[in-house]
Amino acid sequence: MYQTTVKFDGMICGMCESHVNDAIRNNMPVKKVSSSHKKGETVIVSENKLTSEMITAALEGSGYTVMNVTCEPYEKKDFFRKNK
Repeated sequence: MYQTTVKFDGMICGMCESHVNDAIRNNMPVKKVSSSHKKGETVIVSENKLTSEMITAALEGSGYTVMNVTCEPYEKKDFFRKNK
């Protein structure tokens, strides 16, 4: 699993977050996607690595500009294991 963090320009409200999330979900196989207009970023969890090109293509024509993409291995946090 991988966690991809995408920095955006152009997200200014909650509706923008929804538009970005929907575009990502509809164009890429992802497990989870969450956007924050306040941080100007989207965090995506997926089985496979996502590239800047894939994300840019998914958002083409949306009005949002991809500024930076980082992808790193993701491990689901085990709440119960930490608190034993």
